[in-house]
Amino acid sequence: MTTSDIAISVRNLTKEFSIAHEEKHTTLAERIVSRVKHPLRRATRETFAALKDVSFEIHKGDVVGIIGRNGSGKSTLLKLLSNITQPTRGEIDLYGRVGSLLEVGTGFHPELTGRENIFLNGAILGMHRPEIRRRFDEIVQFAEVEKFLDTPVKRYSSGMYVRLAFAVAAHLNPEILIVDEVLAVGDVEFQDKCLGKMQDVAKEDGRTVIFVSHNMAAVESLCTRGILLHAGQIVLDSPAHEAVQHYLRRSIKSDFSDETIVGKEFDLCGLRIAKPSLGNLSTFAPCEIAVTFRSHKDCSAGVHIFVEDHKGSLVFGIDSTDLISNARCIPGAVTCYRFNIESLPLITGTYRLRMILRNDTEQRYWEVPSSFSFTVESARIYGTRQVEQKWHGTTAVAATVDISQGSPDESAPVETPDAAVESTPSLVK
Repeated sequence: MTTSDIAISVRNLTKEFSIAHEEKHTTLAERIVSRVKHPLRRATRETFAALKDVSFEIHKGDVVGIIGRNGSGKSTLLKLLSNITQPTRGEIDLYGRVGSLLEVGTGFHPELTGRENIFLNGAILGMHRPEIRRRFDEIVQFAEVEKFLDTPVKRYSSGMYVRLAFAVAAHLNPEILIVDEVLAVGDVEFQDKCLGKMQDVAKEDGRTVIFVSHNMAAVESLCTRGILLHAGQIVLDSPAHEAVQHYLRRSIKSDFSDETIVGKEFDLCGLRIAKPSLGNLSTFAPCEIAVTFRSHKDCSAGVHIFVEDHKGSLVFGIDSTDLISNARCIPGAVTCYRFNIESLPLITGTYRLRMILRNDTEQRYWEVPSSFSFTVESARIYGTRQVEQKWHGTTAVAATVDISQGSPDESAPVETPDAAVESTPSLVK
């Protein structure tokens, strides 16, 4: 890859902020008295590094997802790349015009109309007026704000604002398009429309896209590469699917057994995979999920377990009431339900487990505000080859296949060695 193929080059990027810590006062009078007694006292200051020595290169046509927890440095990085703020140390080289959509309000003048802001943003990007005119109708059609085009944007709702801002950023031909989580403000239909437009921008026009989102499904579907940030540093730079899986394993705890969550009907004392130990789960292997809770009253209790994939889609559920009836709980006593799964129907990947506790006597339920993740490790589940979620969904089905050949009106079984007629994949989502 030559230097002419590079769209963004970041070298040893560091951004530090100074945080002031003043003496705490509960009232204005206390603050005045303190200032009179200590007129020369100054607040102590702390240096906080939002980014620490970050380096990477992004090539033209790459679609890169920046992921990480809140406070990991994602927005700071995008503001540096968009030249909104300057780094404390380090260098950034951008090879091309940058269009950015970082937060509602960025790049628009509130007193100007939607029409005027389209031309203003085009001028900021270095475009000539005839170029903007050629794109104008496309922008308006995409944003769906024709009726309000001559209204000052300060009167727009947040959704209308984002519609127009994204349409401008995507259609005014920036070589580098930077989009933050701001798309979450729009409705679901518009989010899908924006994701489709970003895919078109990257694939058809060959432009570079940097996308920040907490929607892991969107990151996986749109991006080919993922950069995972934690505490201002790059933890992983890999294909998007690997980065998402690593992030989920880090962000959701892998066990819940060291604290009690108190509810009105029940107290949850434990939720864990009891057998096998975490890290040893595999497809078609037996598995035991243990739920420990304390009931506040004499009642018939039900437990419903949900297993979701990393995108938040339900893979399967188990309800204790379907397996055993009239399970009564003694007030104050600890009850443990153990769900024994004879054959775990999940292929390789990271999953989330959450649950509902029900008081079936009084028809009330409690969705427990706690969940944890677990990983099903790679395995040759059919004895032939490894399968991936990308091609086979998440759920594995035990199956075999029989092969026969012959003329259309006379089909005879084919004699084949045992090794050649091993089980072959038959998976569903």
